Amino acid sequence: MSAQSPNTQSVKIITADPSAIGLFGLAIVTLVASSQKLEITTGLSYCIPWAIFLGAFAQLFASIQDAKHNNTFGMTAFGAYAFFWFGMAASWLIKLGVFGTVLAEGVDPKQLGFVFLGYLVFTLFMTLGAVEANRVLLIIFVLIDFLFLGLTMDSFGVAAEFFHKLAACSELAIGIVSLYGCGASVLNAHFGRTFLPVGAPLGIFKK
Repeated sequence: MSAQSPNTQSVKIITADPSAIGLFGLAIVTLVASSQKLEITTGLSYCIPWAIFLGAFAQLFASIQDAKHNNTFGMTAFGAYAFFWFGMAASWLIKLGVFGTVLAEGVDPKQLGFVFLGYLVFTLFMTLGAVEANRVLLIIFVLIDFLFLGLTMDSFGVAAEFFHKLAACSELAIGIVSLYGCGASVLNAHFGRTFLPVGAPLGIFKK
């Protein structure tokens, strides 16, 4: 009896780059959150839904899609920041007393300070990765570094006024640059050419 090799077929599944929707989610939530920090707007009530649906769910979707692309960097970045916004939304709800007065009265800002410190360290690592992505993404990560530095120091009460302003301005800049990155990601793919430049990788760690 002769051995017969089974017929095999390779199926290639093509999925769109999720960076645009992830950056859009980041842009909208940072714009609305920075408006509150800069006292252009007041209160957190309208920050919460955008933190959940844009900051969290949009970036979580992008993370899941990047996993399908075998993009560890994108999956980790979008996923980590998605869960950050889930956590921030829940923290704001606690602060506003939605879950009861006991939780609201037990709030200690320094606990968030440790969260922000952890995210600062994480973002510094991710900034190294962004060096070899593109310059728009690198600018966004550098701004996120400043955001978490400001949030950390503000939460620990170290030069709180200065670092609060640093966080607010950095967050506003993140929103603006992320909107550009979103537009570039969509239009460059749509037109099949560099319609909006994002800048080449710096080539420091990868030659």
